[in-house]
Amino acid sequence: MSRSIIATDQAPAAIGPYSQAVRHGNTVYFSGQIPLDPATAALVEGDITAQTRRVFDNLDAVAKAAGGSLAQIVRVGIYVTDLANFAAVNAVMAEYFQPPYPARSTIEVSGLPKAAHVEVDAVMMLD
Repeated sequence: MSRSIIATDQAPAAIGPYSQAVRHGNTVYFSGQIPLDPATAALVEGDITAQTRRVFDNLDAVAKAAGGSLAQIVRVGIYVTDLANFAAVNAVMAEYFQPPYPARSTIEVSGLPKAAHVEVDAVMMLD
């Protein structure tokens, strides 16, 4: 099977040597998204809730560019700079996903690119 690169201007361009997502067969592997505004490439203003919404909006745009939707995501990896934000991130995720929820890990990290407070990557299975 060959792989194909997924790219959309509806999500921030990669800020390094990677793709927004890569499709191999029916599986799409998303690179981590931080809360960058795709129009300006600037970090969004606001608290962890605003940043998390921007991250999931970016993931949604990449999912659509791959021919799918957030409903087809089977795994999510969440990275936060402060686990005290766990409840707020959960609340935002619940706005974007319906049961059955994807598998997930949440990991506290010491820092993220551009001083973001949250980053999310994912794996999606297309029908």
